[in-house]
Amino acid sequence: MSGSLQDQLLKSGLADKKQAQKAKKERHKQVKAKQKNKKVQIVDEAKLAAENARKLKQEKDRAIAAKQREEALQREIRAQVVNLIKVNAQPKNNGDIVLNFTDANLVKRLYVNEKTHKDVTQARLAIVSYLENEYELVPLPVADKIQSRMPEAVIYVADTAQENRANADDNEDWYADYEIPDDLSW
Repeated sequence: MSGSLQDQLLKSGLADKKQAQKAKKERHKQVKAKQKNKKVQIVDEAKLAAENARKLKQEKDRAIAAKQREEALQREIRAQVVNLIKVNAQPKNNGDIVLNFTDANLVKRLYVNEKTHKDVTQARLAIVSYLENEYELVPLPVADKIQSRMPEAVIYVADTAQENRANADDNEDWYADYEIPDDLSW
């Protein structure tokens, strides 16, 4: 079976000469139009679909990357807060005085000594937490840093905190109450 498909269809009787000439004219017109107007291009639907799929994938990838960056930032902030709490934690559970405070509408308590109780009630110390039902005492300036990074970590600050912040700005020696060992005096 040699010859074109057109010849084979004519021989088998599935097409007649008029249909063959009409098809030939159509092809000829398409070729001429293509040569005459190269600006007119036939839109390739597969290319459009591929381009749309690529754009959708890029948008999805951007959204995933933004979510991952946000999660990494939250982990970094949490690590900073945990570090601030661990480094600046004050002694607790070292006394007989009960220190009551609320956390999520539940009354919680710590047993502290008299000095620590006084510091908490005068807003020199704040109660913070980075784990559920784990509470630490930190100085007020550290609690302010924690508050700016992760507000939900600060559990309790006494009502006189604003006055102490104002006094702290005036008096930068908030650490003056700490005893200096004899071998460090100069």
